[in-house]
Amino acid sequence: MEAEHAYPGQRPRQVYLFGTCLVDLFFPEAGVDTVSLLEREGVKVIYPKDQTCCGQPAYNSGYHDEARIVARQQVRLFPGDAPVVVPSGSCASMMKHHYLDLFRGEPDFADVEALSRRVYELTEFLVRVLNVRLNDLGAPEKVAIHTACHARREMGVAGDADALVDQLANVERVGFTRQTECCGFGGTFAVKHGPISAAMVSEKVDCIEAAAPDRLVGGDCGCLMNIGGHMRHRGSPVKVQHIASLLWERTDG
Repeated sequence: MEAEHAYPGQRPRQVYLFGTCLVDLFFPEAGVDTVSLLEREGVKVIYPKDQTCCGQPAYNSGYHDEARIVARQQVRLFPGDAPVVVPSGSCASMMKHHYLDLFRGEPDFADVEALSRRVYELTEFLVRVLNVRLNDLGAPEKVAIHTACHARREMGVAGDADALVDQLANVERVGFTRQTECCGFGGTFAVKHGPISAAMVSEKVDCIEAAAPDRLVGGDCGCLMNIGGHMRHRGSPVKVQHIASLLWERTDG
């Protein structure tokens, strides 16, 4: 049985946060701002300190035995019924969907399946579970959104980031051409196929800059590293930020 997009009937009192490697190492402010957004809604956030990688790099590279070792370490850190909120569509998809393939036929499949049903991408959780209402305190600006491939195609949450940004009264959300295309990161894809990845992100940045936003936000730090790194290389004035940080920065009052 596959994991379903089922939402709690009542607002949860507490959640787990799976922070992700890239948030931990490169975007710690996104993790802190995620906690702040959730706690402001009256939700207690539990962060198991022993969490590490979700296992996706090993899984995508074909090292399934090694990926299971890493994944099992995560599964046992999130017991009970509390939702697991993930500020990354790719990591959320790994835990919600690909863990099921990885553990099918394993003796602990039932535990993995139970976890997968409780995994939510951050913007999905804010919109569909907490039904947040945002009061924009920031200055007028234009914001573009990049939705990662896993968030768009596997988690099905592309519209949730749009819905959150559209609540910000002083923000104009701007679209750009090729918005639904991959930025070229793709985890190990960027390492194995560097020239192709570089061409893809260059085209993506061309399209973003043509729309002239003040900043670009997204929910996956891998994409933000890739796009933001190319923008810095170009000397682009566009600020790149995780959506959790945009939301907290503009609504913390």
